[in-house]
Amino acid sequence: MLDWDSLRFFSAFAREGSLAAAARALRVEHATVARRIAALEASLGLKLVDRRGRVYQLTEDGVRVSEYAAQMESASFALKRFVDGEENRIEGEVILAAPPAYLGTLVARRLGVLRERYPRLQLRLVGAKSTASLARKETDIAITFNRPQEQSVVTKSLGILRFFPYASEDYIGRRQSAEYEFIGYDRSMEDSPQQQWLLEHLQGRPLCVTSNDLRIQALAAAGNAGIVLLPDFLGKEYGLVRVDLQAAPLDLPVWLAFHEDLRSSPKIRVVLDFLLEGLAQVQEL
Repeated sequence: MLDWDSLRFFSAFAREGSLAAAARALRVEHATVARRIAALEASLGLKLVDRRGRVYQLTEDGVRVSEYAAQMESASFALKRFVDGEENRIEGEVILAAPPAYLGTLVARRLGVLRERYPRLQLRLVGAKSTASLARKETDIAITFNRPQEQSVVTKSLGILRFFPYASEDYIGRRQSAEYEFIGYDRSMEDSPQQQWLLEHLQGRPLCVTSNDLRIQALAAAGNAGIVLLPDFLGKEYGLVRVDLQAAPLDLPVWLAFHEDLRSSPKIRVVLDFLLEGLAQVQEL
């Protein structure tokens, strides 16, 4: 008989690319993943991986089995979403993933309204700097700057988020433009559009402060540490002023996404409506 549980471990290995990465994703020891793969090979009578020391590589059979496993995993998540979607009461958990600053200012601060309407609804807010998988149910709803490309995902544009260079009024008042210093992301976010825009306008000057958290960057700017690239709503929140660098602002599209299987779920619908209500705030700012 097919070892369903071991198939789940093998699917994680095939998706993540290594025993260690699969173990982290499943929150188990890497030896457990290896043991489960061996158990699956025994139950199927197939060699799924080539073992070269500690390095595992998929065989041709392993690639085919991983494709079937991915389909079965997707079907299991679809079944779970279907069951959740049949829930008629507005209760239970909804997972929302979004960039941390967006999530904090434009979602978390308004949650009292949602809680008053639906006291049995529970929201898990995940500050995600990369796109969480909707198909694998890492999140129920995602707000992201990159349009999700997963199959069976419904996307809706929330408009454009405009970024400007900001600093404290005191900082700008005491310096000439040639003396400006800059605050940006660390290397973990060096490929982000915001960091790339900033690096293009440094005029050869290094970043004086770096952080992977945009709110920390904003706080550093409020503390007179330098100039930071922020969305308008965050610059205003920290009492900062725009700095004219003789450059066009950075415009990033904002997308709202959820899996199509959740379209009929009452708890998902009320959260979507709540998020769309908050869109007016973004447009005003």
